[in-house]
Amino acid sequence: MNRSFSWPDERLIKAAQDGDVTSLTTVVMESQPHVRKFAISLCASPQDAEDAAQEALIILYRKIGTLRASGALAAWMFRIVRHECLRQVRLLVSRSDETAAEPEGCAEPSAEEAVLRRMEAERVAAAISALPRDQRQVLIMRDVQGLPGGVVARSLGLSTPAMKSRLHRARATLRHTLALTDQGSDQSPDRAPDHRVDRPAGGELRP
Repeated sequence: MNRSFSWPDERLIKAAQDGDVTSLTTVVMESQPHVRKFAISLCASPQDAEDAAQEALIILYRKIGTLRASGALAAWMFRIVRHECLRQVRLLVSRSDETAAEPEGCAEPSAEEAVLRRMEAERVAAAISALPRDQRQVLIMRDVQGLPGGVVARSLGLSTPAMKSRLHRARATLRHTLALTDQGSDQSPDRAPDHRVDRPAGGELRP
């Protein structure tokens, strides 16, 4: 069955916002294929996409009343799905960082170290989420989830050399993106002076 789907019309959305349960159910059902398409294009894996789509549809069902303009449903759902996919990447990056840090010792990190670690995880997650989907998939599966190269290649339907080539491009793109954000935070030649971050004598950034 090859029929195209359209977003719910504005009258249906308005009725759903006014509390009509039948209309609300129809809005969710008609939005589902579009939400899944968003998730597949934005998330790192099919499972992540499924989780993000389900969460986005739950938010739609519960919070449709917060949608200000009935014609903005598509943009609203896109933002929700993008946020969910980014949140999943953040969780993966944070878990990966915690696992890597465990052998270093049992000392509890200071509050400052914990904040800096979280900020770095956020920065890396944002950079990963900005990668093209094919690069994002291979980098998360290989470097974040730690899956063996052969498993990653088979999962993505690639030969091992092709997987390694794609992973190399993903790593290079990620390094470039992170280097640009480093330069943006450490050197701000184009910014007005009152927009610069002041550094105290100790060199620590103030939150």
